[in-house]
Amino acid sequence: MNKAYKYSDVILIPQYSECESRSDCDTSVELFERKYRLPIIPANMKSVIDIDISRYMSNNDYFYIMHRFDNDLTEDVAIANSENWKTISFSIGVQDKDKTIIHKLRTNKLRLDFLTIDIAHGHSIKMKRMIEFIKDNLPDTKIIAGNVATPQATKDLSRWGADIIKVGVGQGSPCTTKDKTGFTVPMFSCVQSCSNLYNGEFEDQDHKKIPIIADGGVSCNGDVAKALVAGAKMVMAGGLFAACTDSPAKLIKFNGDYLKGYFGSASYENKGNSNHIEGKLNAIQDNKMTYERKLIEIEEDIQSSISYAGGKNLSAFNSVDYRSQ
Repeated sequence: MNKAYKYSDVILIPQYSECESRSDCDTSVELFERKYRLPIIPANMKSVIDIDISRYMSNNDYFYIMHRFDNDLTEDVAIANSENWKTISFSIGVQDKDKTIIHKLRTNKLRLDFLTIDIAHGHSIKMKRMIEFIKDNLPDTKIIAGNVATPQATKDLSRWGADIIKVGVGQGSPCTTKDKTGFTVPMFSCVQSCSNLYNGEFEDQDHKKIPIIADGGVSCNGDVAKALVAGAKMVMAGGLFAACTDSPAKLIKFNGDYLKGYFGSASYENKGNSNHIEGKLNAIQDNKMTYERKLIEIEEDIQSSISYAGGKNLSAFNSVDYRSQ
């Protein structure tokens, strides 16, 4: 059995650089003919992102995915349409009520650029049916589907019609799936095994590389670079943003101090009941930065990572060597 690595198990090896200033390094990423300033995405969780932050991200050319909890998707998408957001990107589940929402979006002829099918175990029949349903009803909408953790699952979701696959199971800090079920794959190895895959294995099929979003396990800005080296197109992070002063994470009193309450999507705090709990509430320190400042910090750190990788843009990560530690 090969050892599986999480981000903290890996170090990246510096390479010769002709970059004269880190600020010249280009951190932008293209996703279906759209360009975004960073390859980072705030996690689509209630304590990480809300409609106001989504609006800010869209207006400032950052990619985002609005969460699917306790909000009226049709109403929020209508707001985004009326305000002509640059990017309209939301989440949905796989239940009958979610299909009703899809019908409403179609009937109202609302623009929806990206729709994330957001479930814990994405390699499932319900995922297959939902992808097919969305493609039939919203053919112009790009589908992000997840979460999965294996090459076979990545290929299957792509074959079913997903445009982007979100990988990562049980690796987020407020997630208890790995402890309660025993199932998980450490993120560096998970991303590495699911990247560089193609949605057609034979000459008569489409042979396009499957873009993936690495979701979970990011504890510092440097982990974003590690995920990109492993092969991710984009990287999702929760705690980095929940810790921001203007995040939706509420202040909680913990041991006499006020901290931010960051909780998983399958936690009691998010679900409001105790059925099939696979998440917890984490009390995290406020990072003393707004979302705007945190995004700038991440951009600066990725620019530094690009310079250490010996390049001038994100393609530099394609040839970086690494070591386990």
